[in-house]
Amino acid sequence: MNVLFLYPNLRGMNMLPPSVAILSALLKRQGHTVDLFDTTHWLIPGEEHFDSDKAKEKNLNVRPFDFEERVTLHETDVFEDFSRKVQAFSPDLIAVSATEDIFPVGLRLLRHIRRARIPTLLGGVFGTFAPELALSYDEIDMVCVGEGERCIIELCERMRKGQSYDDVTNLWVKKRDGTIVKNAVTDPVDLAEMVMPDIGIFETSRLYRPMAGRAYRMLPVETHRGCPFTCAFCNSPSQERFYAQTTGKKFLRVKPMSKVREELLHYRDIWKAEYFYFWADTFLAWSQRQFDEFCEVYAEIRIPFWMQTRPETLTHDRIRRLKEIGLHRVACGIEHGNETFRREVVDRRMSNDDLVRWLRILNDLGVPYSVNNIVGFPAETYELARDTMQLNRRINADNYNCYSFSPFHGTPLRALAERLGYITPEVITRSLTRDSILDMPQFPRAQVEGFRRCFVLYVKFPESRWPEIKRAEALTPEGDAAWEALRKEFVEQFFTPNEDEVDADQALA
Repeated sequence: MNVLFLYPNLRGMNMLPPSVAILSALLKRQGHTVDLFDTTHWLIPGEEHFDSDKAKEKNLNVRPFDFEERVTLHETDVFEDFSRKVQAFSPDLIAVSATEDIFPVGLRLLRHIRRARIPTLLGGVFGTFAPELALSYDEIDMVCVGEGERCIIELCERMRKGQSYDDVTNLWVKKRDGTIVKNAVTDPVDLAEMVMPDIGIFETSRLYRPMAGRAYRMLPVETHRGCPFTCAFCNSPSQERFYAQTTGKKFLRVKPMSKVREELLHYRDIWKAEYFYFWADTFLAWSQRQFDEFCEVYAEIRIPFWMQTRPETLTHDRIRRLKEIGLHRVACGIEHGNETFRREVVDRRMSNDDLVRWLRILNDLGVPYSVNNIVGFPAETYELARDTMQLNRRINADNYNCYSFSPFHGTPLRALAERLGYITPEVITRSLTRDSILDMPQFPRAQVEGFRRCFVLYVKFPESRWPEIKRAEALTPEGDAAWEALRKEFVEQFFTPNEDEVDADQALA
């Protein structure tokens, strides 16, 4: 049968979705015909002014970059192009892979072709934690709750044979009368049995992603699934609880290093990867034996790579060894600068002094890194947000990210925001690079956004400049003009090319 994946992405959100590549490979192995409509490089009507990576550039979170030399952007109508794809491919199933923030784009696209009444399946963490909300929309017929590898294979086999699929595990099915069949969840998949992801399903320009001011042919690699930590803004701890309650099994798994090696060599030799992006929530959540195995494997790869990890997992020895084999950049979450708020609301338990000490390891070893911060948490105040800025001033990062809090369904902080009356259960959240969606009287949206756009200015400019930065927080013509002038000054001072910087390629030659 024909399966069309729909990835309703927004421009500037450039990471490839590994789940689509994995599921495509599994279905092709079963003899199904698979295609993809990925909207990343189209402009979505109503979203013309949104570009996630460019929004980060605008707010001084990343270095300016030119993406167009290596990427082809589509100028045609995305809805008409999707209709033509559906008509030409004639899918028996449309499988939508979407996070919560891009789910509304998927609905709009499906609405455009709904008259064809092609069965639709939604997968992803949004479907897992808000299945009834997803199925309340006419455009969604089925939801995969939990991992999708077994579910989509069994569903497609049943559909190909004309059999009922009402009892497929991990599948919620909406019947014609509106009732919902809710099936049990099966055990987490064994990562040792993973197939090689079908990277060929993506158009070539989707293989490129900006990093540190230039575009690389960059491919994502899975090493872990899940996370051992319990950050209250994240879905990963909810996945752990969900699988413990429904199957009695752990969601956190580590992929065997032999599989990681196989994937890395395939991407390097077949797909000519220039850069690897390890998308684990906490890359260094390894035992010493597992870490040693990775270093041995990657010593033969020697391609620059990026990783994300928790500050407390950083050690001098581990970073030194990783740098020797290709570590190019690191991302670490700070999230909040007030120790009490960070512990009691965000559920991250560490002192500010320890944070600064751990991150200094990266400075000492000459590894560039970015730090992630969030403003607009439920119950946060402007004064608390300024504590986050003050902590960042003690840290010598290469980039400082500051995102607005996104209340994703399934996270403890979404539940808190609903209890406090800042948001209602049916509201779909937006991208973390957009403005705040919470309606908080003690920290209004305009104040959140004004502070967020000035965050990096506060961090890097001397305290004597704070009065003029404060004026630039105002979302008024006068405030905008002050902010533009300060932003221009910042770019000239901090983002000019540094002759001492060496390209990652040259460093590993």
